[in-house]
Amino acid sequence: MNLTRRPGWAPVLLSYATFMLVGLNAGVGGVLIVSQMADYRVDEATIGITFFTSSAGYMLAGATAGALLHRVHVRMALLIGVGVYALGAVAMAVRPAFAILVAVQLLVGYGTGILESILNVFLAELPNSTTLLNRLHAFFGVGAFLGPLLAAWLLQYLEWTSVFLVLGVLCVPLATGFLLAYPRKAPAVEHADAPRPTGMLRDALRSPAVVLGSTFLAVYVGLEIGVGTWAFTFLVQEHGEPSVVAGYTVSGYWLGLTLGRFLISPLATRIGMSAAAMATACLVGVTAGAAVLWAVPTAALATAAFVLLGFFLGPLFPTAMAVTPQLVPPRLMATAIGVMNGTSLLGGAGLPWLAGWLAQHIGIWTLMPFALVLSVVQLGVWRLMVTRGGAGPDRVATPEPAAPGL
Repeated sequence: MNLTRRPGWAPVLLSYATFMLVGLNAGVGGVLIVSQMADYRVDEATIGITFFTSSAGYMLAGATAGALLHRVHVRMALLIGVGVYALGAVAMAVRPAFAILVAVQLLVGYGTGILESILNVFLAELPNSTTLLNRLHAFFGVGAFLGPLLAAWLLQYLEWTSVFLVLGVLCVPLATGFLLAYPRKAPAVEHADAPRPTGMLRDALRSPAVVLGSTFLAVYVGLEIGVGTWAFTFLVQEHGEPSVVAGYTVSGYWLGLTLGRFLISPLATRIGMSAAAMATACLVGVTAGAAVLWAVPTAALATAAFVLLGFFLGPLFPTAMAVTPQLVPPRLMATAIGVMNGTSLLGGAGLPWLAGWLAQHIGIWTLMPFALVLSVVQLGVWRLMVTRGGAGPDRVATPEPAAPGL
């Protein structure tokens, strides 16, 4: 895909709104799962099957997003993504049999995965892409924050299925916006000898930049979710914080992550710092935050360190997406971003489980040395990614031009 001119503000705003929907979908799950278990009379292990099918759909989307964009234009790809997600949401809204509920998660995972991958590709090619992508992922955080509030409010008056009906209805204005605002012309093929989509996936998987980028994002997502999942237990058991204070601290961690995505990239651009240098600085901040959390003896300092840890973690995922076009050939860019987006889920599933296993068998105090190790691994993989991924640091060292408006 090659954007010959900068699109207007409407596609960018629609991108933000779409990521809010994806965040809403992620945020409502924790609130609704109790009602779903009671309704279907299943236990935690059984309802957990839905996580696997949703993850399978998400990873399938990551693997096929590049091929989809190769065949159709951005607008049609987004319509497919929102249509598949809406179909899954409406199917859950009618309270299907449990086996169908499990299967429908494939649609939900695929729809959200396509929307995320295509919009990451779309914004990655725009001027000031690092700031735009950081804002994009910040709006995911806004949606994830509002999701539990929406679900809890609706459950006071309606069944759990009503939440998915609302999410399905929200897809209608998004689809309308995609039709009106996004480019209508199919992207031109970058090279006459460009391979077929299957060849693109094979070549992307062989690219050092894609392998390193996928590893980086898998570790990142595992660290982000692992800390977010086990921070409450760590604060209560290791630092003796009251449950209410620990809950507020975890909320502060997620708020810090969202604010980091809104604030750090514009500041870095203003002072002339490149995307690669900004990410390196944030990685140093994450490492320092994890070390402080491991070493500090006081609960108050631990609370502040959690907020700062989230703040510095925030920009890393979108910034990795922003530098990808500079590390891979243009014909592989969409496929590379899709693969990186999809495989990040592997870390998000495996590493938090490992953190829980360590906490159970050794002690919850292991959370911070675990996070420190992951942060150091991130830093090392990032340096390899920008120096050996195929472009060299000079390709990602020039500050991006500022873009007015959005």
